[in-house]
Amino acid sequence: MSDGTGVTAETLGSALLANFPGIRFLTRTIPFVASEAEARSVVAGIDADAEAGLDPLLFVTVKNASLRGILSTSRSTVIDLLAGHLTELEDALGVTASEQLGNYHGLGDTDRYFARMRAVEYAIEHDDGQSARALDQADVLIIAPSRCGKTPTTMYLALQHGLRVANYPLTDDDFPTEGLPRAIRAYAGRCFGLTTTPLRLSQVRHERRPGSRYSSLEQCTIELRRAEDLYRRNRVPFLNSATKSVEEMSAVIMQTMKLRA
Repeated sequence: MSDGTGVTAETLGSALLANFPGIRFLTRTIPFVASEAEARSVVAGIDADAEAGLDPLLFVTVKNASLRGILSTSRSTVIDLLAGHLTELEDALGVTASEQLGNYHGLGDTDRYFARMRAVEYAIEHDDGQSARALDQADVLIIAPSRCGKTPTTMYLALQHGLRVANYPLTDDDFPTEGLPRAIRAYAGRCFGLTTTPLRLSQVRHERRPGSRYSSLEQCTIELRRAEDLYRRNRVPFLNSATKSVEEMSAVIMQTMKLRA
């Protein structure tokens, strides 16, 4: 729970819980808890869960000390994700942390905020090869066969990191070819490829077009083999998206392409 959006608590909490794959967790995010009455209401709900036989864990990003005090009375294990770190930063910087709500996920640095919005607009315009305009402005150009994860990765890099990302689908029309497709050939140094496993791609495509040639295991195998050959011939770095999250793929892309948010 949080006095803001809850995104930080949810992200860090999920990262910590992922280290315990043998345990099943029921998760709930409680944002915008900004008053003592709201904090007491949260405590009442937690105590009811404990009374019902659950064992609550409470991941907290709340800066107000009085609210943290109320939450600490709940029948849960409270994991404060900010308090100790804020104290360490206060000591290092010689100033007291602000208790203003929403600093992290609010507008903050307006230049950075609007840069992210422009990056999202760019990503939408250049999704799935829809536009060739201003491709020279792309920080990275993601290429892959259909349904390998191009669009979600593109949008994450734009919204989270403010990067201008275009993506281009590799289709039957692009083969056979030794070089990259003509539309993106001039930007080979900015290209990053995605692949997956034939079975995974077939499953994903089947949800969209069941029983079609497009979703057949044979067609998926052919397209992925062609794409990987194309990447290798043109020295395009690539990764397998089958078992990676959007966050992991984005981190690999940024590191490989030496991109900074």
